[in-house]
Amino acid sequence: MRQYSPDLTPPWKKPKPVPEVPADPGLVVEEAGTGFCGAVIRCEAGTVTLEDRFGKHRVFPLEPRGFLLEGKVVTLVRPSSSAPVRPTRTASGSVAVPQARARVARAGRIYVEGRHDAELVEKVWGDDLRIEGVVVEYLEGVDDLPSIVADFAPGPDARLGVLVDHLVPGTKEWRIAESVTSEHALVVGHPYIDIWEAVKPSSLGIPGWPRVPHGQDWKTGVCRALGWPSENTGAVWQAILARVGSYKDLEPELLGRVEELIDFVTAPA
Repeated sequence: MRQYSPDLTPPWKKPKPVPEVPADPGLVVEEAGTGFCGAVIRCEAGTVTLEDRFGKHRVFPLEPRGFLLEGKVVTLVRPSSSAPVRPTRTASGSVAVPQARARVARAGRIYVEGRHDAELVEKVWGDDLRIEGVVVEYLEGVDDLPSIVADFAPGPDARLGVLVDHLVPGTKEWRIAESVTSEHALVVGHPYIDIWEAVKPSSLGIPGWPRVPHGQDWKTGVCRALGWPSENTGAVWQAILARVGSYKDLEPELLGRVEELIDFVTAPA
């Protein structure tokens, strides 16, 4: 007699098998039903807890075919060593993604005012920007911003974010920013005269940033007031940058503006 399988489901109706992936801490997945995307922070009996880039937690059941990993359906399983280990953080405070590959660069861009600004943003947010596929460029001042924005031609699939130093209402920089802001171009600024000032004095071992008389070069005045070598402000900046280890070394007024630009540029069209 022939032996028949008790499963009479036609082969073409059977779901294709999907890989089982251990829910190791730090693994970034998307929950198939809700679209919630986050890193695994713990895996317990029957459930997994995810944390998104804003620190929000969601708990989901470990159901077959319940998650997407790099766009492909997978089944998360409890890892062999399931101790709830919290994943490490990037310098910006986001959940680190182990062995993450850089995303292909988006059409959208973030512009900052100068090279020092770009170096600081790269040091603190570089990991996040590479995962998101966002490129940072610098302007060397904002006078040419209207022509730069016009040439860039921002649109739904190519948003432009701009970070400006010392953006104070009524100033020339403010008027330029207002003239180029649109649905697809966002200009934000911090209150500091120079990006140096966005580094917390406590991180540099100084009581505060000195006041520099109007009309005097700010960097030169700061160096002289603090006894730093004023003839090479580039070297002084590298020494300042070396003392910046993470977002904790920066003022909140800068942190919020950079995060705002990243969210704007990476928002769905």
